[in-house]
Amino acid sequence: MSTDTEKYVLALDLGTTGNRAILFNSQGASVGQAYKELRQYYPHPGWLEHDAEEIWEDTYAMIERVFRDTDISPSNVQAIGLTVQRETCLLWDKTTGKPLHKAIVWQDRRTAPLIRELTAKGEAEKIQTRTGLVLDAYFSATKLSWVLDWVKKEQPNVDLSNVLAGTVDTWVLWKLTGGQVHATDHSNASRTMLMNIESLDWDQELLDLFKIPREMMPEIKPSFGIFGKTEPALLGLPIPVATVLGDQQAALFAHGCDRPGMLKCTYGTGSFLIANTGDSLTKSQNQLLSTIGWSKQANGSLKGTYALEGAMFTAGACIQWLRDGIKLIDSAAETEHLATQVDSTNGAYFVPALSGLGAPHWDMDARGAFLGITGGVKREHMVRAVLESIAFQVKEVVDAMNRDSGTPMVSLKVDGGASQNNFLMQFQADVLGIPVERPKFIDATAQGAAFGAGLTVGLWDDYYKLVSNSKVGRVFEPGENAAKAQESFVTWQKAVSRAKNWIE
Repeated sequence: MSTDTEKYVLALDLGTTGNRAILFNSQGASVGQAYKELRQYYPHPGWLEHDAEEIWEDTYAMIERVFRDTDISPSNVQAIGLTVQRETCLLWDKTTGKPLHKAIVWQDRRTAPLIRELTAKGEAEKIQTRTGLVLDAYFSATKLSWVLDWVKKEQPNVDLSNVLAGTVDTWVLWKLTGGQVHATDHSNASRTMLMNIESLDWDQELLDLFKIPREMMPEIKPSFGIFGKTEPALLGLPIPVATVLGDQQAALFAHGCDRPGMLKCTYGTGSFLIANTGDSLTKSQNQLLSTIGWSKQANGSLKGTYALEGAMFTAGACIQWLRDGIKLIDSAAETEHLATQVDSTNGAYFVPALSGLGAPHWDMDARGAFLGITGGVKREHMVRAVLESIAFQVKEVVDAMNRDSGTPMVSLKVDGGASQNNFLMQFQADVLGIPVERPKFIDATAQGAAFGAGLTVGLWDDYYKLVSNSKVGRVFEPGENAAKAQESFVTWQKAVSRAKNWIE
């Protein structure tokens, strides 16, 4: 039971596979959370959609549940921090409040033909220079273009002047504020392939290229700041939404990576390795993305913090596929036990290209594959091969990051659901040859959004103290199997080259 003097921050972490609400107390510790898995829609091979109304309904239901379960009153909440899956986007009618089509998820590859067309026209270099991003179907621009074309064709009577565009943060912020605020932050906007990474505003030339009217796009605001207040009827009183961040950037902030050279890896639906590069834009020579970590208004001017990122599309998603797709397991937790029942994969290798390959390959046509299967390969070997592939992917990106920085990484901070798997984390340490540090509280994305919101409204005034209060759960040191793991990585890279050329 809370007293009237206790103060809290509510973090909303809206991910690819589920939506979560977590309450943090005045010490920055989690005191309760509610979670609901989100339904995935696969209308065609390579396509993935979410029901945006379902995202909102589940979010609101989880907010109500966490207050009910903890017996904490919304009146004790000082601020809300919002962090979301990035690149997933939609269009909706601002008069009816209804989406015009299901949201197109970041993993969706339907716009690969448009990407190839733009590449053939020589647009890739211009887009990379202006946005810091590789020309790929992963980002929002081609998805919004596709939905807009679909609406014009399938719903010709829709008044386009009433249509709003946005990523998941924009949609949920609009719903939270009762349709009063149509905005995003720089960390999310930098993933649309429509924001100029130097001017920190929408790039008119790119909006024209993708045929997206500027008036449909949300206002881009600093990540840390008051975006608006919740519609009073939702929670009984207005509460300020004081931080909006992309999920990977939120995790970077939670880990205390606020200075150049600091980095972390989140093992969620995909794996995402991000390194802070400070207030100057750093361009990768090794197929990594330049992106915005976060932004804030300081001394009357806008200040952006930049980052380099390696985005790997399939990590926890391939464990989910083992469970829901081919039903090789009943739960994700089983994979750790199964992998430790055997001392190798018995020559089997898995390439986790279920949605193509992200960094450092950027191959939209690559497909997932098991290679090296013989009659002696059992379920345990296949499960182990899937877990090993997640670690191998991260090693590829760590190697790319090391080449870009010139200073080899000495340790890796991790978080996200799949980081709970001790076998995976030990194998990660072995294949990298450096320690892997896992915090006690692994929901770093929500934690980062909470820290940002609480600092913005003055509940906390010391970021470093907040971060130092977060306890380390376990450090995985490279072990006796490190040399063997690194040898396996070389063979796995050959498997990747086969998966990239499977159609030839």
